[in-house]
Parts: sequence; C-alpha cells; structure tokens
Amino acid sequence: MKKCIFLLFTVVLFVASCTHSDEERAHVLKIYNWADYIDEGVLEGFPAWYKEQTGEEVRIVYQLFDINEIMLTKIELGKEDFDLVCPSEYIIERMLKKDLLLPIDQDFGRTPNYIRNVSPYIRAQLDKLSQPGRRATDYVVAYMWGTAGILYNKKYVPREDVLSWGVLWNPKYAGRILMKDSYRDAYGTAIIYAHAGELARGEVTVEQLMNDNSPEAMELAETYLKRMKPNIAGWETDFGKEMMTKGKGWLNFTWSGDAVWAMNEAELVGVELGYEVPLEGSNIWYDGWAIPKYAKNVKAASYFMNYLCRSDIALLNMESIGYVSAVATEEVLEAKKDSTVAGTYDLSYFFGKGADSVHIDPVQYPDYSVVERCAMIRDFGDDTGRVLEMWSRVKGDNLNTGIVVLIFIVFGLLFVWVIYRRIQKSRYKQRHFSRRKKWLR
Repeated sequence: MKKCIFLLFTVVLFVASCTHSDEERAHVLKIYNWADYIDEGVLEGFPAWYKEQTGEEVRIVYQLFDINEIMLTKIELGKEDFDLVCPSEYIIERMLKKDLLLPIDQDFGRTPNYIRNVSPYIRAQLDKLSQPGRRATDYVVAYMWGTAGILYNKKYVPREDVLSWGVLWNPKYAGRILMKDSYRDAYGTAIIYAHAGELARGEVTVEQLMNDNSPEAMELAETYLKRMKPNIAGWETDFGKEMMTKGKGWLNFTWSGDAVWAMNEAELVGVELGYEVPLEGSNIWYDGWAIPKYAKNVKAASYFMNYLCRSDIALLNMESIGYVSAVATEEVLEAKKDSTVAGTYDLSYFFGKGADSVHIDPVQYPDYSVVERCAMIRDFGDDTGRVLEMWSRVKGDNLNTGIVVLIFIVFGLLFVWVIYRRIQKSRYKQRHFSRRKKWLR
C-alpha cells in the first residue's frame, strides 16, 4: 500500500520542480510509474549514487499512473517530458510501432553495465516485440514479470479444481469469484478455456490462441465470458487481493505478484491461500522501463535503468512490492532460495545452468513446465477497438434478470409519479383560475 511519507516525498519533489528554471532541467529526472511499484529507499538512494558515478546532481520528480493507456496518451500528445516510463509489454510494442521511444545509451563510463544482469530469457521474450529497425531491448530494460493465474482459498476450494480454468465457469462457486477488470487477460483466459481440448491434443498453442484477433475468436471469447459472468461477484482492479485475505472471496483471477502479497497478508490473519496457473496455460506478462522521445534527461534516465539492474536494488524492489525482477544473477538466486519450500523447481530457463533443481517460491519463480505452457499476449493493434467493444458488452450485461426487472419497476413508478404530479398541478391551476374568475366577477 502507498505510504503517507512516500506520497509526501512525491508531492514535495513535484512542487519543488515547479520553482526551478528550464536551465536546470538537466538536473531533474522525471519518472512516471505505477503505484506501489518501487521501493522508497531505491528512489531516495539514486541521487547520491548518480553523483558518485557522474559527479552530477539530480533530483527526482516522481508521478504515478494506474492505466497503461493513460500513460501512453500523455506520451503521444508530447505535452509531458517524462524521462522514464514503465509500460507493460503490449504498450511497449505499440510505442515501438509509433516510434515513441529513444534508444538507451549503455555507455556508462567507469560504471559497470548492470543491464546485462537481465535474464537472457526475458530479453528474448521482449525482443519478440521488436519492429523493423528497432530491436526492443535497445529501447527497453525489463523490470518485473510474472504469470496470470488463480488465487484461491484452500478452506473452500480444493487444489484440483483450480488446475483448470473451468473453475471460473463452475456454478458451485457462483458469487465467490473475483475477476480482474482486464479485457486482455479475460480474453486470453476465455479463448484458452474454449480450446482446452485442442490444447490437450497439441493441435494449437496458447500463443496462437491468445493472439488470434479474428472475428470468430472474439465472438467465441464473448460467448464464454458471458457464460462465466453469472458466477462473478465483482470485476476488480486492485481490491480482489484484499477481499481474498479477509476470506470474502474464494477465487480470484489475479497476477502472481498480487498473489504473493495476498498470501503473505492472509497468513497473518489465519487465512490460507494458494495460487495456481491452470494446466491449459496462461499469460506471462512483462513490464519494462523506457525513455520517451520527448525526454529531457536521457543520461540520468539511462543511469537509473542501470541502477535498477543491480542485484541489491532488484532484491530491495522485490521485497517491497512482491513482484519478481528480471535480474537473474547468482546473488539474486541465492537470496531467493528457500529451504522451507518442500519441492524443487527448474529455473534453468531464467538463471541458467545449475538452477534446474531449486528450493524456491514457485509463485514468484514458476517452474519451467509452467512457463512452457504460457505465452505473452501481444498488442491487439487495430483490433483493440473491437476487443474493447466486446468487453463492454460483456460487462454491460452484468445485471441479472431480477435486478433488471426491479430497475424497470422503479423507473415505472417514477414515471407514474411524475405524471400524477403534473395532473395534480394542472388541476390546482384550473381550480385557482376558476376561483379567480369568480372573484373578479
């Protein structure tokens, strides 16, 4: 959760920036990030580290956004000279298509290039977003990543139920399911479950399904989402994890980082939660740092990205926010090993050789078998509007028949009341006019 001190820190920095002239802009680093997505100490420690490396002063102006598209709109309009933004993978792809990013200068002089600490696996995934003449990892440094799956209350839901997306369509859990208000994740989930049989037979891949934007695929996804909807207690953007910690929800479609936070919080109050990525497969997402084309302090922005890729800084961020850094060093691996975890997991895809049997939290670091059945949802591009229209139809039809009837009854009664009042008013005027005529006579 955001802390008051951190908010004050942000506001003070922002207000202070307004009192400085444009000539000092080279000593200001403007960062635009998600809420609760960086450790406070990491932000506070950067200016001193930057001065050690470059001999230059820098102040941070830190602002928050909560929707990728809002951030993108500000960058597209060119009215905000942010030096760093933290978009998700599909927005990274869109920004590369629209030539909205500047390449990263990785010449850090005597300072080590910590960007090389990013896992080759993550770099390869981000490079799938590349555009002609613009390789993604020349413009973006991976930050955090994770899976989409199901957080569940072990008291009410057996593990075997959440090993399939079908649990979200199970009427047994009607009214106990919280679903992310995310058209991309909802679309991917529906289309995967609709083709569960084909996936099991190896006739199609998760990547192919989630990135099929054809009218037929969208119609099928809409059909399945509308079938699921009667089970949904609410569409949420952030409150789902808190509802789960209080035992008010039994199932929550969520992201792995939020699941880690919820599981830790729930344990403190005696609620036991679990998290699974269904066997059909799911979405793996990636967030990264990038320099918008209107940035005014490219040097400090590049150094900040380099700073974030230090092992100690990556660990601080992970400890603070619960998500998993893209940094894959020996220091990180050793720090994240957990001897209390019963099983071992193959993380050789992420950390390299020697990490094929590790005692580690499988929610944060999924086993290779999980990653293998997941994929990244790409930018819908020109089809985004159609997907949003579909999502609007799904959510807009989210009232059950009883509520609809009640609404019509209420509006009907209001209509009758308005007509009655008008009639009464008309009769009053007529009586008043008649009495006035008699008086005048």
